[in-house]
Amino acid sequence: MSETSTQLKTGQGGLIVAPLDDLLAWARLSSLWPMSFGLACCAIEMMSAYASHYDLDRLGIIPKSSPRQSDVMIVAGTVTFKMADRVRRLYEQMPEPRYVISMGSCANCGGPYWEHGYHVLKGVDLVIPVDVYVQGCPPRPEALIGGFLKLQEKIRSSTHQELSNQLRKWL
Repeated sequence: MSETSTQLKTGQGGLIVAPLDDLLAWARLSSLWPMSFGLACCAIEMMSAYASHYDLDRLGIIPKSSPRQSDVMIVAGTVTFKMADRVRRLYEQMPEPRYVISMGSCANCGGPYWEHGYHVLKGVDLVIPVDVYVQGCPPRPEALIGGFLKLQEKIRSSTHQELSNQLRKWL
């Protein structure tokens, strides 16, 4: 009896008590799987963020090549009108909950191309909902890491009602 009470007092009993919402939010933000999907020069910066110098794996961010296994889409580069339909199709193939990071000024607002070209979409948010915007032309890998940290904050601060609605969809 005294051994059990000693374990509980020191916290070495091996039992963790937390609300289910907090555990689900922690699991979602600790294992983001972005779809490796690059359209232009921003994709080079995205690839260097995955490389050993910046190492997104240490944050639990592991790239996947299938939209059915991903929960984050990074739109890195210029989105043309022809590509917009394919971006929407890939987004719809992703399971819930799904998040979008718009990377670079071309994906955010069309960049320098939308003004002089008829083929460039003025922001990917006209096609799919965007959660985090990463600015720059092209943005540095540190900016993409900052975008992931901002997305993790957004997931962490999601309310109980949002989590309950998502659980109802899954069940």
